[in-house]
Amino acid sequence: MALAELLEGRGRVDEAIETVRARTALGHPNALEYYARLLARHGRAAEAFDLLLPHVRKSSIADALVDVAHRDEEAAELLTARVDAHRCSDFPWCCNGFDTDTALGLLATIRERQGRVDEAIVLLAPRRFASSNGHDQSAELLARHERIDELRTYAAGDGRDAAAERLVQLLEERGDVHGAIAVYRQNSGRAHSAFGLARLLDRHGRGAEAVDTLRARADAHPGDDWILHILADQYLARGRPADGLAHLDALATLRNGEEAWDLYRLRLPLLAAHLGVDAAIAQARSHPEGATSYAASDLAQLLATAGRTEEAVAALRVHEGENLDTLAEQLVVLGRVEEALALHRHTEPPPPLVPTIRLWADEPPR
Repeated sequence: MALAELLEGRGRVDEAIETVRARTALGHPNALEYYARLLARHGRAAEAFDLLLPHVRKSSIADALVDVAHRDEEAAELLTARVDAHRCSDFPWCCNGFDTDTALGLLATIRERQGRVDEAIVLLAPRRFASSNGHDQSAELLARHERIDELRTYAAGDGRDAAAERLVQLLEERGDVHGAIAVYRQNSGRAHSAFGLARLLDRHGRGAEAVDTLRARADAHPGDDWILHILADQYLARGRPADGLAHLDALATLRNGEEAWDLYRLRLPLLAAHLGVDAAIAQARSHPEGATSYAASDLAQLLATAGRTEEAVAALRVHEGENLDTLAEQLVVLGRVEEALALHRHTEPPPPLVPTIRLWADEPPR
């Protein structure tokens, strides 16, 4: 859907809608809900609601239905019926992920939108857990309504990392930076705390402490490569690319000189800042994985960031099939929108003459 987003962002809404409509007709995953949200964003919420209604037994469709709803009570009745009648025997296969907890969460969203906050809190109480995207709906609800004491109790008890993170955010918004730091310190053994604390310190002019916090975490847990992504960004932001490269060099030495591309790619912005873009690209291409399609994507990003978009397009062309959306995006940046559209038209498969699968199945494949 990247092309549709670009078209919408440039005001070419009708073309964006038609692009997604075509994918919806072909049964592309997630196309229906994306199409409905797109319609709703452009004044066609009633059409979007009616479009989704027949498929509401699927979790992602129900989620989109609530988001676009202009008939809240009708949506609430559907969700209440789901809670009352649903008996899940083999989650998520038995119900397309649309279990009772999901229905309660969506119903709470509607009740909050209607101003019935206490009712929403009660609805969420039996299902307090962090969702797959790391957000905790109970914590978000409590924070939005500044129920600080309840949020603090929840974060210290049943709440997970997401609840503590939301508490930190709320305290910072209220000017209590010391209180926010204290929350992170209380959870210092958790990986998210080092990351969150570093960001908090950096936002308040304590960048050196932020780097030290991340480096301590990286040194104590050398197998957690995810922290290196954040650490490299911090070194770059602080104007210390040589220090960032030295840290990666030391880590590579510990690993007998082996550095897979996923880790090596962290060097690219640091090398560019330290030695220049051309030197960074030359070194990257000497890596054993430097000629792969995923390396081409990273090199193109480096070139595009440096304002060398034509060269970014050329790098992507070598692996066009694997980098179609990224290539289209760069072509749009250059103003070559029709060329970007042609890429997708060329690769879009024709619709089948006879449907071979149920596009909106309520049961898993057997």
